[in-house]
Amino acid sequence: MFSAAPVLSAGPALAGDGTHHLALQISDKDPQKMNTVLNVAANVSQYYSAKGEEVEIQVVAFNQGLHMLREDTSPVKERLKSFAQSMPNVTFDACNNTREAMARQEGGAIPLVANAKVVPSGAVTLIELDEAGWSVLRP
Repeated sequence: MFSAAPVLSAGPALAGDGTHHLALQISDKDPQKMNTVLNVAANVSQYYSAKGEEVEIQVVAFNQGLHMLREDTSPVKERLKSFAQSMPNVTFDACNNTREAMARQEGGAIPLVANAKVVPSGAVTLIELDEAGWSVLRP
């Protein structure tokens, strides 16, 4: 009789370059959830920094979560500026699909905070990061 045992790795899964990779999803218009996402990003960044290890963190905003990266509606703008200055390893992706839908609905351009990068699709970005071996969390 054959018995299969699970295989456990001895350490954390790392990319080929030795860098940890984390994607965090925000898809709700909820300042408390966004602050949780930012807390997770800060804690993970500080943890690996203290160990002398590299980590890349991408916060991906889509659907109503895009409000968190909007210059005109973000309740966490000041905190995002702080991240740009103190944690350059944390980046912010804004879903263009959502941005275009909001622009049509609101009848004008949707301004984003300075450190937000537009990606074609937030959902696709998360899929592709997962397929590339990134850990994807929705705090």
